Amino acid sequence: MHPLAHHFTVLALGAGISLAMALVPPPEVQLPGSQPFEVLPLDPVEDCASCHANYDREAEPVGQWRGSMMAHSGRDPLFWAAMAVSEQTVDGAGDFCLRCHASGGWLAGRSSPTDGSQMLAAEDGNGVECDLCHRMTNPDNSEHLGIQNYPFIANDGGANPEGWYGSGMFVLSLFPDTKFGPYANTLAAHPSQSSNFHRESALCGTCHDVSNPFTGDLAPSHGAPVPLPPGQFSGVPGDPVTTKAALLNPPHRYGVVERTYSEHLAGGLDDWRVSDYSQLPPELQAGAIRQAWQSAQIAGRGGDYEDGTPRFFSCQSCHMRPVRGQGSNLPGSPLRFDLPSHDLTGGNSWSPQAILYLDQRDRLMLGGGLGHKERLAMQSGIDRARQNLRDAVRLKVDKNVVRIINLTGHKLLTGYPEGRRMWLNLQWFDAAGGLLREDGAYGDMDVIHRGQNLTVRSLLDLHDPRLHLYQAEMGIGQAWADRLIQLVGLPAQLPLQYDRTNGQVTMTLADAAAGAPGTAVESFHFVLNDTLLHDNRIPPFGFRYDEAEQRHCLPVPADQYGNPGPGGIYRHWDQVILDPPPGAARGRIRLLYQATCWEYVQFLDLANSGTIPHLAATGSDLLDAWLHTGMAEPEIMAEAEWQAPPWSIPPF
Repeated sequence: MHPLAHHFTVLALGAGISLAMALVPPPEVQLPGSQPFEVLPLDPVEDCASCHANYDREAEPVGQWRGSMMAHSGRDPLFWAAMAVSEQTVDGAGDFCLRCHASGGWLAGRSSPTDGSQMLAAEDGNGVECDLCHRMTNPDNSEHLGIQNYPFIANDGGANPEGWYGSGMFVLSLFPDTKFGPYANTLAAHPSQSSNFHRESALCGTCHDVSNPFTGDLAPSHGAPVPLPPGQFSGVPGDPVTTKAALLNPPHRYGVVERTYSEHLAGGLDDWRVSDYSQLPPELQAGAIRQAWQSAQIAGRGGDYEDGTPRFFSCQSCHMRPVRGQGSNLPGSPLRFDLPSHDLTGGNSWSPQAILYLDQRDRLMLGGGLGHKERLAMQSGIDRARQNLRDAVRLKVDKNVVRIINLTGHKLLTGYPEGRRMWLNLQWFDAAGGLLREDGAYGDMDVIHRGQNLTVRSLLDLHDPRLHLYQAEMGIGQAWADRLIQLVGLPAQLPLQYDRTNGQVTMTLADAAAGAPGTAVESFHFVLNDTLLHDNRIPPFGFRYDEAEQRHCLPVPADQYGNPGPGGIYRHWDQVILDPPPGAARGRIRLLYQATCWEYVQFLDLANSGTIPHLAATGSDLLDAWLHTGMAEPEIMAEAEWQAPPWSIPPF
């Protein structure tokens, strides 16, 4: 019997098929913070829209929010495809995913069973709704009290508690009718209170640092470069939740998945005052950083908030840039000169296209039947995401060197690592304009998928020594692979890797377990990965080694970008030596970003065994949407030109 089976109800699904479905999530995936049924249901977005929409396209909160991926996190087909593989691999893992992507349904107890089958199609597709953020309190209890009951306390319990920010461990207010925001003087149809937390990056860190509690407790490495000390974890499947790593440690100490908030804290912009913009290095006074500074000038305080509070380069200063406007349509609503725009834009221009494609075919898991306003807002969100990508970086070419400068407050690129990548595309031309060579070429590739011939688009040569590819690669360590088979009971033949051209299994869990001690293999298995194999994403300005080491977000290997070592600061740029072919007169340099690559889409379809009926089609739906919406064609983040010295160009 599966060692975790006593947590599950086994349902017969016909003809010899049975499936363990968690009605109560196993202790390995339970996390601190407000729990299901502890708070009253979130107010529906439609209630918020009655005052906060349809009056000012540039300023109104709900209208801007509708175009963001936060508004569609419950609809996102990539989320559902990834959750399907996780849930079928580790019974109950879906609860960990649903708490962020469909938080209203999770709080209302609709993540039982954990395959998401009880989520409400109309209500839960909106994902991260207005009321979630505006009922959130700081889990360190420094300002407003929220609901967090033993043992699910989202802080370290000290005299001055350290709040735990990550993995959707939100703490909601004791008073559900009261809405929190940055202003003390408000005119609203509901009680409101000012909250400093809503101007802090920690609010965003609630969901934008992600740590895997399953590997955090059970994996020998605890999913981090530095294992947890004895007494800070159980390591035994099914042990009481009070003994688990997620209840005993801040989330940045274990189960590394994504570290956007930690990257920001380790960087130099987190505590850099916007009014001191002119003191930044000149190359940083551009792009997203310049946009944040310019937007802040509307308040007339040199960069600070309108009420005189110092403004720093927080998550909000870039992703909720201030605008001039009113927060509601109520007569007499104060005119603000630093109203946070609720566009919440990231860099994903593809997922909204996939959502719209599946919605038109009535194949969304949740939230189908999008209206005209939603479709227009999503198209606006796509345009903003593309602009965000262009604002994130600058290229500078000097002779045979190109410098890639990070203009964000986190790594370039950041966020969920699986399937995302950025690379240099270099095209070299002779004096007559003929193409001599292309490095980092992306184009058509013939593949066989589930017995069918397809033409997909991807990087053509992943092993080209001239390819400058930026990404984070996760994997499974040998000791953990063996433990997954022996202790957790996963099948030895569980596929970990597939050949990207023919779909054949090239690596199994048994193969990983048979590796030499200390080795690890690459894997797209979100819920199983315990090792960050490689991370050459470009650090942000002022990225401190010591803080990054503590929060487990150092480059891998750590000797990149200047190799500063303890006490040092990493470079916020990469420097690439160009290698033009003989006879090259001109070079076209492009930095490309892809939100979702073929290799990840292929994995999520092939790895879906179909044993969870509710989730059986999620992989094929994702593939269909990917194929019919441009295959997540790479976005151009930046372009530059290389010119050969005149004496080096041969006559023709």
